[in-house]
Amino acid sequence: MTTDQRGGGVLDVYAADLASLAAQDQLRALAPRRGLDFTSNDFLALAESQEYRDAAAAALARGVPIGAGGSRLLRGDHEEHAALEREAAAFFHAESALYFGAGFSANEALLATLPQRGDLIVHDSLVHASAHEGMRLSRAETVAALHNDADAFEDEIAAWRRGGGTGRPWIVVESLYSMDGDFAPLAPLAEIAARHDAFLLIDEAHATGVHGPGGRGLAAALEGRENVVTLHTCGKALGVFGGLVLLPAVLREFLINRCRQLIFATAPSPLVAACLRAALPIVERAEGRRAALRSRVAVAARELQAVGLAPPLSQIAPIVVGSNARALALAAAMQALGYDIRAIRPPTVADGTARLRISLTLHVSETQISAMIDDLAHELSRLPT
Repeated sequence: MTTDQRGGGVLDVYAADLASLAAQDQLRALAPRRGLDFTSNDFLALAESQEYRDAAAAALARGVPIGAGGSRLLRGDHEEHAALEREAAAFFHAESALYFGAGFSANEALLATLPQRGDLIVHDSLVHASAHEGMRLSRAETVAALHNDADAFEDEIAAWRRGGGTGRPWIVVESLYSMDGDFAPLAPLAEIAARHDAFLLIDEAHATGVHGPGGRGLAAALEGRENVVTLHTCGKALGVFGGLVLLPAVLREFLINRCRQLIFATAPSPLVAACLRAALPIVERAEGRRAALRSRVAVAARELQAVGLAPPLSQIAPIVVGSNARALALAAAMQALGYDIRAIRPPTVADGTARLRISLTLHVSETQISAMIDDLAHELSRLPT
């Protein structure tokens, strides 16, 4: 076996890390979809819809290529990208849009590129890992604010100013948090941003398609302001793939010239861009689907309260059980009963708050939701403390 200068095999350090994760009940593995869907983010059940299949077939029939063949600054920029961005800007009522191949990459790119040296990023303590990755690459100072506490954001900005901060504050939040299912106080945060000449960056990943007029998200009333940047992930309720950034035109040009995640990456698939163009009007017309989803959320809230559990605030219902071992055991029990429900453990959530993240979608009926909650209550009662 090959050895390194530390005296062990070259793979030993990786094997030891995996063993440590296993000892803490944090080891992860890929698992195929199986059972009733209570875990995906395909909230409106559009990803496999006939409408989307028809849109993809029509795009292929008119010759839209699958691959871009290069970065957007080389030969990879396709008319489908440009058309999508024009239509997305109009749809979300923003000045301009820029399409990235993944929501994670888009969030990382925004925070790595837009805040400048001397600026301050004040982020909610529960923002997504993609935001943390972008902040790690940023030249700006960063500080966390208490979750969903608007006053805490203002206090952090004021303290930074008192300490001599002279740059631009950036307030970074999610409109709907993916592991707790709760909502950011966007209106107070927008007022704070205005008072402090700050930018407000809002990740709409779990709100796009489900919330707001025509599925435009929870920040729809703020779109188009010169100090507001929003990210609309396309792989969740929109049912496709990628990330649409809505922002002032000058910031779009800045990203095109300075964003390494765009400059050096192969452009997103033109075929996927074409499918997204078709998706936007489909989602806008999907009020019946949104109403059906709201009804399912109401059923889940009623049934969870009936068994002594906290009702969800949105289509995401966290069932916090504490330890990693308890979360894994409960998830395994539910999976054995035919429900695709996964355990969420640190570092995705805080230590001691391992949970089941139950996602409510149109892939399941109200009757199936009620049955799942009955089974969940039964399995919880059997779970060792």
